Order: sequence, then C-alpha cells, then structure tokens
Amino acid sequence: MLSTKKIIKEIWDAQGYGNLAVWDDGTTRIVEPGNVPLINGLPPRAVFKPLPLVGGFPMLDHALYNSSLQEKIEGVIRNSGGEISRD
Repeated sequence: MLSTKKIIKEIWDAQGYGNLAVWDDGTTRIVEPGNVPLINGLPPRAVFKPLPLVGGFPMLDHALYNSSLQEKIEGVIRNSGGEISRD
C-alpha cells in the first residue's frame, strides 16, 4: 500500500527535476513532463507535478503535515483505483 507522507517527501525531492511517477508497489521515478514510463509493462498509478503541489511550502515538514495536501495526494491515488494510507 502506498504511503501519503512517503509520496509527499518524494514529490518534495523531485522539485526542479521533473514530475514524479508513482506505481502501486511504492516505486517512484522522476520523469520528464509528458513522459510516462512503464515498469514491468505497467504504467504508473499517478504522475504528480511537484511545483504546484509543494512549491509554496517553506519546509518539507510544512508539506508533510498539511491536511489539504495529504487529501489531494490521497484523492488522486484513490480516484485512480489505488490504495493509500496516511502514516
């Protein structure tokens, strides 16, 4: 199962490098905008654009504990049929 806080940390780390693709097994990969790679023939569960999501937070801890951001990440995963838990 995916972890909300792990994804937020990975999104934070991806800022300035590209988008973050997330697979159901927890694998993440920074990808170029418009590029959707396959792992074991499967597309990612979701692809997140870091700057719009976490660019406004001054520190990682502010992003990790922001309930609105957590709900947004969880909504994207659940709306695409995935499972996610909040740590």
